[in-house]
Order: sequence, then structure tokens, then C-alpha cells
Amino acid sequence: MTVTGGTTAALPTHLLADGEVPVDISRIPAREAAERELSDPMYHQNDPSLLQRGLDRFWEWLDGLFATASQATPGGVLGLVAVVVVVVALVAALWWRLGTPHRAPGSSGDSLFADGPRTAGEHREAAARHAAAGRWNEAVQERMRAIVRSLEERTLLDPRPGRTADEAAAEAGRSLPSHADDLRLTARVFDDVTYGGRTADEAAYRRVEELDSALERTRPTFDASADASAAGAPA
Repeated sequence: MTVTGGTTAALPTHLLADGEVPVDISRIPAREAAERELSDPMYHQNDPSLLQRGLDRFWEWLDGLFATASQATPGGVLGLVAVVVVVVALVAALWWRLGTPHRAPGSSGDSLFADGPRTAGEHREAAARHAAAGRWNEAVQERMRAIVRSLEERTLLDPRPGRTADEAAAEAGRSLPSHADDLRLTARVFDDVTYGGRTADEAAYRRVEELDSALERTRPTFDASADASAAGAPA
């Protein structure tokens, strides 16, 4: 390359032929010849594979993503790690609390009684059979049905098709206030094992069984003002 008068002039490429005679080749043909030469597989034996190149691109993209996120997060990389840990913890807590996503209680088709009408005694017998076989989910379900059916048989609940466990517990808690909290908890256990993908154990079943027995021994408490009004006395 020679600089003359402030300009740059490109010299032609000089190659030597077999007879040591200089051969002038213009720039474009020379570049094409070089490209053909470099396309020879022998020059690419140690090149990374297509998979390796894809992985390299992915890691470059991921690194750039984290770099951008860390710059936008207070505390830099440590702040980003803290945010990720908090998000993972929240997701884990929700998963543990709600269980595997299934039908949500209160949706159509989650009636407490899935089959035909049976007596409270029949539900208790079914619960006992499931418990003896170690099928605690089914035992809890049948015992909860026995509780609700028993309250219907005692006229503490009006028989109503499509009633859910939560609705039954709320209604029964008004006439049996001393057991209102236990009724709500039992309805929650029923929902968890029926719709939430949870697994009951013997302890859970025994608590439902004890509640059933306690309700059998409990007399309902009615609103005194309502009783007085019904009798025609002043409230």
C-alpha cells in the first residue's frame, strides 16, 4: 500500500505461478479463490457442532438476560438472586397450600353426594370399610357425607341437592355453634382430598369420626328471638 498526496491506492495482489512468473489477480477473484480454499472440510474438522453452537448462543442470550436484569434490579446480582428466591418460595407456598390444581370447590359438579341417596348409617359403614382398608381419602369423604346426612335426618339441615361441604358446614354451624369451627375444618379437609389433590391420613379421618360422634350427642341451639316470634310472644 502506497500513500501519495494524501490518498491511498490499493496494489493488485501478486501471486507466483509455477514458473515463478508474477501473476496479477484482481481483488474479487482473489477473494473468491480464498473462500473456495477455506471451504475445504480439512479446515473445519475442529469446528463446534451445530448443537454446540446452539448451546453457546443460548448461554450467551441467558447471560445477557441476567446481566440486563441485574442492572435493573436494586443490589445488582445479589438483588436479582433475592428476587428469584422470593418468587420460588411464594410459588412453593401456594402449591403447598392449594395443592395440585384441580376443580375449585364451588364449581359445578362438586356436590357433596356424588351418588344416589343413602342414610347416614350407610355412609358410616362405607367409611369404616375404607378405614379398615387404609383408604383414608375415601374414609374421610364418606364420614363427611354421614355427618351431613345425619343432620338432614335430624332436620337440622333441609335436604338440598347439589349442596357442597362448605355450604353444609356453614348452615350447620348456625344451629350447632359450639362445633362451627370443627365443621368448617372438616369441610376443608373434604375439599382438599376431593378436589385439591391432597392425601388424608388416619389422624385426619379420626378427627372427622370424632366430630361425627360429638354432633350426635349435641343438641341444637336455636335463636331465642326467632322461637319467641314463632310462639307469638314479644321479642
